[in-house]
Amino acid sequence: MQGLHIIADLYHCPQGDYLHSANALRALCLGACAAAGLSVLGEHFYQFDSFDHIQPGGATGAVVLAESHLAIHTWPERDGATLDIYVCNVTGDNSTRAEHLYASLIAALKPADVLAKRVWRGKDLPIKAAA
Repeated sequence: MQGLHIIADLYHCPQGDYLHSANALRALCLGACAAAGLSVLGEHFYQFDSFDHIQPGGATGAVVLAESHLAIHTWPERDGATLDIYVCNVTGDNSTRAEHLYASLIAALKPADVLAKRVWRGKDLPIKAAA
């Protein structure tokens, strides 16, 4: 149950497919998860319509991992995105994989400003033996 939870708000991202294309965002996230050595169990991405009929709409997505999850939401009308990455494991420390995933997404989205928080979750409890 122990793991690293990274929550980040990304500001001043350059406009591009990742901010306003659910398909591009999906490919980015699945590729970044694979590159970090994480096991994708499922995913869902959604494309929003433009809220003002001028700018493209944002995208949102979630990737369910054997090690927990990645959630991402883009706001092209504000040049930003939000990330929620939680990577845990019952038998070992996967924080390096969480940081790798985070770094890959930051490199692709290229924010000029980031507000991030890292929370170490869980207690180091012994694994119960089967009854």
